[in-house]
Amino acid sequence: MSIYIHDTLNFVSKMTPRRAWNAAKVVSSFYITKWRKKPVQWGLPFTVSLEPTTACNLRCPECPSGLRAFTRPTGNLKEDFFRSTIDEMHKELMYLIFYFQGEPYINPKFLDMVKYANDKGIYTITSTNGHFLNDANAKKTIESGLDRMIISVDGTTQEVYENYRKAGKLDNVLEGARNMVKWKRKMKSKTPHLIFQFLVVKPNEHQIDEVYRLAEEIGIDEVKLKTAQVYDYKHGNDLIPTIEKYARYAKQADGTYTVKNELLNHCWKLWHSCVITWDGMVVPCCFDKDAEYRLGDLKKETFKELWQGEEYNNFRKMLLKGRDQIDICTNCTEGCKVWA
Repeated sequence: MSIYIHDTLNFVSKMTPRRAWNAAKVVSSFYITKWRKKPVQWGLPFTVSLEPTTACNLRCPECPSGLRAFTRPTGNLKEDFFRSTIDEMHKELMYLIFYFQGEPYINPKFLDMVKYANDKGIYTITSTNGHFLNDANAKKTIESGLDRMIISVDGTTQEVYENYRKAGKLDNVLEGARNMVKWKRKMKSKTPHLIFQFLVVKPNEHQIDEVYRLAEEIGIDEVKLKTAQVYDYKHGNDLIPTIEKYARYAKQADGTYTVKNELLNHCWKLWHSCVITWDGMVVPCCFDKDAEYRLGDLKKETFKELWQGEEYNNFRKMLLKGRDQIDICTNCTEGCKVWA
C-alpha cells in the first residue's frame, strides 16, 4: 500500500463523530462569514500549533529564532501547562503541530508531550532541523507515536546547505534521517511519515532534483518544496529564487517586488486554527512570529472563553475590513485558502 495512503488512513482513523461535527461547524461558519462579511464563529479550532521552545541551535537569516531577534521571552513549554491545554481541547482537536519557532527537540520533555497527545488520539506533526535525531532520540520518537516529521534539508552539499542553515551540519541531519528510517524499520512502524522539506532559495534551487534522489536513497517517504518568506523583499533579496514558480514575490515593472497573492479580506486560519506560544499566549497564526497580536492568555482564561472573546472577535472584524492593514498579513501567501 502507498505510503501516502497509509498516512491518510492514519489521519482518518483518529476522526470521531464529535471532531467531525466540530469541523463541519467551523467550515460552515467560515463560509457564512464570507457571505455576510461579518464574523460568525461556530465550533473550536481543529488545528493548533503549540510551541515547544523558542530556542534554536542554528542561525538562519530569515528566522527570528536564528537571528535571536525576539522581543518576547525565550523559554520551554512546560509539561503541566501542555497537559491541561490538551485536556481542555482534545475532544475537538484533530491535528496538533508541535512547532512554531525554535527547535522542538531542545525541549527535554518534547517527546513525552507528543506521546500524551498521541494517547488522546490526536494526529501529531513536528518540524525539526534534524540535528538532535541521535539513535536514542530516533527510537524514542517512534515510541512516542509521532505521526508526521518534517526534516529541513535545504541543500544537498554542506556548502549550499549552510548558505541558509547557518551553523548547521548537513552530515548530522542526514545521519539523523537515517536513524529515523532505521528505527521505523526495526520497530515495523508506519509512523512517523518522514518528509524532507526543501526551502527553495536562490543558492540551492539548482539542487532540487538532487534532494529527491537523496531522499529515495535514505528511505524518506516524501519531499516537499517550500517557498521562502523573506522580510526585506521590496527591492529584491539574494534569497529570492530565479525559478519564478518557487518565489513568493513577483518583480514589478519598476524593479521592485511584491507578494504574488491577492490579499483577500478573509482568512481561513482565523476560523480553523491558532498558535499557542510556549508561555500560553494565543496568537492568530504562524506569521505572528513575535506574538505581536496577543488574543488571549491561557494562564488566565479557558480556551473557549478566549476563542469567543472580545479580542479574537475584534481581530476577525479588523481582518474582514482589510488584511492589507495588518502587517503580519501583508507577507502572507496562504491565509485565504481553505485547507491551507
